[in-house]
Amino acid sequence: MSSLMHRRDEIEKYEFMMGPARGRLAVTLDMLTDALILIGQHGVYCTSRRNPSKPALDLETVLGEINGAKELIQSVMQELEKQKLAASGESGK
Repeated sequence: MSSLMHRRDEIEKYEFMMGPARGRLAVTLDMLTDALILIGQHGVYCTSRRNPSKPALDLETVLGEINGAKELIQSVMQELEKQKLAASGESGK
């Protein structure tokens, strides 16, 4: 079963609350957060040889990329909200 089918109820809930685009982005953020948790758990066992208090370099890279993706998605959601507010402000004039 694909991740999308597995999360269908969650997608429908967020689409209803936030609209299709923002709802799907919200579920995407949840999926990325779940991935971060799994990688963080894995990082406990796969530490850097140079610095045992840090995760291995490959895990550190993956964590950085996922965090960057989350920030980008959040910025898109903020931009969509600004556009929505601007459109509702223009129609209210």
